[in-house]
Amino acid sequence: MSQSHSHGDNGPGEAECADYLERIVFFLDNELDEADCSEVRVHLDECGPCLEKYDLQRVVKQVVARSCSESAPDDLRERVRIRIREVQIRITES
Repeated sequence: MSQSHSHGDNGPGEAECADYLERIVFFLDNELDEADCSEVRVHLDECGPCLEKYDLQRVVKQVVARSCSESAPDDLRERVRIRIREVQIRITES
């Protein structure tokens, strides 16, 4: 679902944007050196469509991180443990 976007005559082209969109993931994960980070920041300051995609990626990453840090309620965890134990007993009795 690729959509073209126009940046005007002075803005970055689609090929340049595609390169930056790939780098956004590494930028969000702090996996770029300072020079590359600076380039990405400048591009995001100049390119609204890429900034929107960056914001979306950032929000998704935050939601996933928050979801991964939550733990199940104690009663659910206990029910799962009991069920696993029941399955283990059935397997050993077979």
